[in-house]
Formats: sequence, structure tokens, C-alpha cells
Amino acid sequence: MTEQRGGAVDESCVLTEGPWTHRFVGANGSRFHVVEAGTGPMVLLLHGFPEHWWAWHDVLPAVADAGFRAVAVDLRGYGASDKPPRGYDGYTLAADVAGLIRGLGERSATVVGTGAGGLIGWTAASFHPSLVRRLVVLGAPHPLRLRAAIFADPRGQFAAATPALKFQLPRYEHVLTRDDAAAVEEMLRRWGGPRWVDGPDFAAYARRCREAMRIPQAAFCALEGYRWAFRSVLRLHGYRFVRLMQKPLVTPTLQLHGALDVASLPRTAQGSGRYVTAPYEWRLLDDVGHFPHVEARDVVLGEILRWAKS
Repeated sequence: MTEQRGGAVDESCVLTEGPWTHRFVGANGSRFHVVEAGTGPMVLLLHGFPEHWWAWHDVLPAVADAGFRAVAVDLRGYGASDKPPRGYDGYTLAADVAGLIRGLGERSATVVGTGAGGLIGWTAASFHPSLVRRLVVLGAPHPLRLRAAIFADPRGQFAAATPALKFQLPRYEHVLTRDDAAAVEEMLRRWGGPRWVDGPDFAAYARRCREAMRIPQAAFCALEGYRWAFRSVLRLHGYRFVRLMQKPLVTPTLQLHGALDVASLPRTAQGSGRYVTAPYEWRLLDDVGHFPHVEARDVVLGEILRWAKS
């Protein structure tokens, strides 16, 4: 890994070797870094903010061992994937998922998304139902539930969304990457459950997330999705997005949510089932914050496999 001017790091910092294969796949006009293991029906794993594909490094081999083709992706703008200046709207991010499924040679996949990746999972299943066979969402309300709660619950979800409101400030990415991206660790610490934050694995995980956020342009791209989400409220294409998302999901959906999640409140997430006409299950995870995939790995793994097999 090469250090660059201003404390930035090279993309190679995310190309960690392990029981998996690194590949680059063209999809929706961009090049994506994917990490895969195993053969069988595909399970596509979408990380959240402020993470990258490493969010799934423990889950990926276990899903592969269970008889699936497990694929973790660096989302647009993150890790070693392309970092174009545009394309962080809900439509394009959902099309990225559809393009990845096709680009990886599959007709459909079980999509698993956490945090911001969960919001993309909801959207991909809504816009491209034939490609998303099953959906597992962690720590992410349905986008319309989140949008409604920000306006209707000022002391709850609006207050919880305050860090994301700061992302609207111009050049806030420089705040994110200052002091070797110390703000990334602060967010992980604030949003994670105390059992994980105070545990033995937190420091190493935070260090990897901080490093990946210092890749040139990664911080800017990571914030652009949040910027679009807020700015689109006042724009025509945001209105169209809401109209399209009101169409009920026909994808069987499993929603897992940490009881201690202070980024996306459980009460915000809980009403998401109203947007699903297919089989739907909700499970609240005790003592877990915003990152169930690392805080309660074994529980999440078991639920992913149960849902993918059923």
C-alpha cells in the first residue's frame, strides 16, 4: 500500500487476500470491485456507510461454505470500484445492482444489504423485481419510511439523521478524512452497539474503514448518495422516485434491525412491511446497533442462509 499526498492511500489497501477471489466487473457503465467465493445460487452482499466490501469478510466465506456463490461488492464510489463524479441517485444505484447481477452472469440473486446498502437493496428490489430473488435488509428502513419519519418524528429520526444533515455542507468530505479519517471511527463508535464497540474486534475494523475512506475521492462519493437523498426532496426526479417506490415489493423480504440502532431507529424501520406484498418477516436483534453484520455475525449469517434457502 502506498501513501499519497495529504494522507490518502492507494486502492490496493482493500485488496486483502483470503479465501476469496478479487475481480473487476463492468456494470451500468462503471467498473466494480467484487470479492467472491463458492459456487451455487448467488448471494450479493451490499455494504453500508462508512464501510466497504470488508463489512462481509466473515460472512462471505461462511455463505460460500453453505453452498452459495457469495459476492461482496465495493459500491459505486467506495473501495476499489470506480468513483465517477455522478450517479449517486437512487435510480442509478439500483441499476448498479441490476447490472452487477447480469454482469456476473446470473439471472437473479438473493440481495443482502446493510445500512445504506440496505436502502439500495430496497430500491433494487422495487425497480428490478425479476433480478432480486430474495431480499435481506439490515439496519435500513424502507426509503419511504425513512423519508416520512425524518419529517414526522423531529425528536426521533430527524435528530438521529443529524450527522447525515452535516453531509450536505460543501467540502464536508475533508472533515471526514481529517486526522486519518478519525470521523469514520467516531461514527462507527456512535452508531454501533456498546458490546461490539467495547469488544476486541472494533479497533481493527475501524482502522480498515478509516483507511478505505482515505482512498482519493472515496469520501466525496460516499457523501453524494446522502446529498442526493436530501436534495431530491425538493426536485422533480425525487418526486418521481417516491411515486415509483410506492409500488409494493413482490420480493420475499427479511428485515433484521438492531434494537440499539441510533442511526435508523427501530420505530422508523418497523413499518416497512406495509410496502411488501410478498412473504415478509421482521426480527429485532437485542443488544445490537447499526451494524448487525459485524455485531451479531452468527445470528445474521444464520438468517441469511435460512432466507436464501427457503
